[in-house]
Amino acid sequence: MKLSTREDIEAPLDTVYAAVTDFDGFERRLLRRGVDVTRDETCPIDVPGVRWKAQFTWRGRPQALDAELVSIDAGQGYAIEGKSSGVICMSVVDLVPLSKSRTRLFVSMDLRPTTLSSRLFVHSLKLAKGSIGRRFKARVAEFAAEI
Repeated sequence: MKLSTREDIEAPLDTVYAAVTDFDGFERRLLRRGVDVTRDETCPIDVPGVRWKAQFTWRGRPQALDAELVSIDAGQGYAIEGKSSGVICMSVVDLVPLSKSRTRLFVSMDLRPTTLSSRLFVHSLKLAKGSIGRRFKARVAEFAAEI
């Protein structure tokens, strides 16, 4: 299942890039939402290979997520791969400068099941894709408005 959206932001590319690569800020946001996030401190935060582990409760069950920054292009964007109980999620953030003071932000997530139970889970998400897509777009728009 793939979710994607784009937002045009009235800010220069450098400002938007600094905001989307503020991984410490994202960790704080997750902590405020009740997600326990820990980063592997052995790797610098702005190079491929940095890893996060997250523990959270979803639908009354504890879940664990392992994420890794797989690629990062200075001024262009990055990709993060997350794995959690049979589901692989590839998240991609791309930035395109439209002018000196305007930047387009592309955000996409691709969920792929690896087990039968995760296929059922992803299929149930596909049935609710309309509402999930609206919430996803609203979150990205909220983030873009903060920048």
